[in-house]
Amino acid sequence: MSPAPAHRTRRSAAVGTVLAALLLASACGGSSSTTSSGSTPSAASSKDAALAAKLPAAVASAGVVKVGSDVSYAPVEFFDTDGKTVTGIDPDLAKAVGDKLGVRFEFTNATFDGLIPAVQSKRFDIVWSAMSDTKDRQAKLDFVDYFNAGTSILVKKGNPEKINSLDDLCGKTVALQRGTTQEDVATKQQDACKTAGKPAINVLPFDKDTDALTQIKSGRAVADVNDFPVAAYNAKTSGGGNDFQVVGEQIAAGPYGVGLRKEDAQLRDAVQGALKAIIADGTYDKVLAKWNVEKGSLKQAAINGGS
Repeated sequence: MSPAPAHRTRRSAAVGTVLAALLLASACGGSSSTTSSGSTPSAASSKDAALAAKLPAAVASAGVVKVGSDVSYAPVEFFDTDGKTVTGIDPDLAKAVGDKLGVRFEFTNATFDGLIPAVQSKRFDIVWSAMSDTKDRQAKLDFVDYFNAGTSILVKKGNPEKINSLDDLCGKTVALQRGTTQEDVATKQQDACKTAGKPAINVLPFDKDTDALTQIKSGRAVADVNDFPVAAYNAKTSGGGNDFQVVGEQIAAGPYGVGLRKEDAQLRDAVQGALKAIIADGTYDKVLAKWNVEKGSLKQAAINGGS
């Protein structure tokens, strides 16, 4: 977490109000290298020789797939309490995919809006970072879709500004993560506000969603727009559940995708095959259940299925 994360988004951000069905966590964005050691729920997820044979020889030989990720988007990806281990939905799914392929997915923390250029320049092999699969992004990378999320609006607990939809944000200040699809959502809403004869939204973009959330606490912004799992998690956990709440309906749900260079079709197809395998054997469902995000289940593992 879609344009960005957009839907990050990191982006995409968000079926927002069902907190019991969506709990989860948040961290930082930077450039430190960390390795995922996600504890995937037990299932029949050992190495599949036929799938492993699909890997490019260089990747199979190295035994490692280098992953670029903005590790500040709990519960999708975030640092564990040791400040080093990357945990969350994406690392757990990556571990399960790696088990099928017989390789390790090594996550490195980076700023979200720099992830696609970093893959294009071959600093990373793939992006796995709650990144929404959109047509704009498909012009740069191929995506293997694995989760469905939309945008949610997060406000101060008690909703003092009575925000219930994007229209209610006209003339107000909104904080969000730079480079996400939420930034696109806010830009489009600015036009809608003007068309309706209302003042435009004042958008405050930040490199990290955690910084955007701080603006709500300080009163500088009335809302943050981000992906539904993240919005729900923050509403549930921040300040013991007393800082924020999710309002309104989820907006423009779409798929997250694992992003790969277009010339790396062999690696793309191996990742897709492994995703399909963990969906078929139940490992995928166990990961989503672990993080209480079953409502984001997306079982086709399509290539470039976003719009």
